[in-house]
Amino acid sequence: MLKEIIQLSKGVILITGNAKKITRILLNTWLSNGMTFLVEYLPFDVRYPENVFIGDLNKGVEFDGYLIYNLLSRSKNERARIYEWIKEHHDKLILIYETKYMKDSALRYGIKELINYLIAYKRETLGFERIDVYKFKEGKVVEKKTFVRRV
Repeated sequence: MLKEIIQLSKGVILITGNAKKITRILLNTWLSNGMTFLVEYLPFDVRYPENVFIGDLNKGVEFDGYLIYNLLSRSKNERARIYEWIKEHHDKLILIYETKYMKDSALRYGIKELINYLIAYKRETLGFERIDVYKFKEGKVVEKKTFVRRV
């Protein structure tokens, strides 16, 4: 399922749990293919900084992809405004990066109707990392995979 995500050219992906490494890999892959991204905030370095622009989503200039930072941590009104923006730009690649771990609780937000994939990263105290990947269709989970890595 991770291969499906990395090959996307449009869709909405929600990444929770401060998964910088996973997000960096995805973003660098899309940037290496010549895609340009508008980001609200970039919490890590990328290999192709010339393809990344930092700014507001409503600037009116079209990009191949967008990175929205901490959407679920914002006020209800601001989330609703961005949900509408996502609906208008569903033909683009939209990556939502959430620093909080929100695997099951993310499903209580209205974003579940908009996302195609949810990647929930968690570093466990027992010396391993866990990545849960959910595939959504019309707000419902249609496929789920869990990856575990010993640290």
